[in-house]
Amino acid sequence: MIKRFFSAATFAMFMFGTASAADLGGKVLKVGSDTTYPPMETVDPATGQIVGFDVDLVNAICAKINCKAEFVTTAWDGIFGALQQGSFDLVASGVSITDERKQTMDFTEPYLIVSQAVLLRVADEGLTIDEFKTKGYKLAAQTATTNATLAEELLGRDNVALYDTFTGAVVALKNGDVKGVIIDGTSAAAYGKEFAGELVVGIKGLKSDPLGLVFKKGDERRDAFNEGLKAIKADGTVDKLVAKYWGSAN
Repeated sequence: MIKRFFSAATFAMFMFGTASAADLGGKVLKVGSDTTYPPMETVDPATGQIVGFDVDLVNAICAKINCKAEFVTTAWDGIFGALQQGSFDLVASGVSITDERKQTMDFTEPYLIVSQAVLLRVADEGLTIDEFKTKGYKLAAQTATTNATLAEELLGRDNVALYDTFTGAVVALKNGDVKGVIIDGTSAAAYGKEFAGELVVGIKGLKSDPLGLVFKKGDERRDAFNEGLKAIKADGTVDKLVAKYWGSAN
């Protein structure tokens, strides 16, 4: 169970009605996603299909507003540039809503609020952020993420190792190249489960971020997705998805 992790459905201002008037006419929308970030999005090795919380969320929204989602695996580095160039219609990839990003992109209302955490090797489970600072331990993060920004704020750039993917950062942690990986608590728990006995979520609740779906500036389909999102919050779908992937929203 993930601590300090809340479904945005708990925010009363979004809980109006159950029906959506938006209708996108059955349009197929391409959805860019960095599919190396379980449980938000990943590729199922058995089927080759893209699966995860964001996939289920977007599909549930599309069921409300009459569209179909086609997920496209895209590297995080460059994902927003590809959106601007029209490679896909929106991004669903556990994206934190920030003031800087809102200057060049449009976000839906938040669908989750997540807190950042540090993934550690089991042998280092008791480490604190203060020990990272005083002993000069390296903290890994994925480049161009809010996790990387927070890591630099906490430790300074010299003590942060950046990787193109979180998978690469986790491999570095397992190999002992770094002491920890700063990551959203949702995905930290997924990696901790995958590598039980090796890795553990050792430091929790560092900073909270709202997550949203991303559109190009001025894309009116953002409003349709907000309607669909409001509907699946109101009918309990978001809470059911939280329970499916994490067991609890508390």
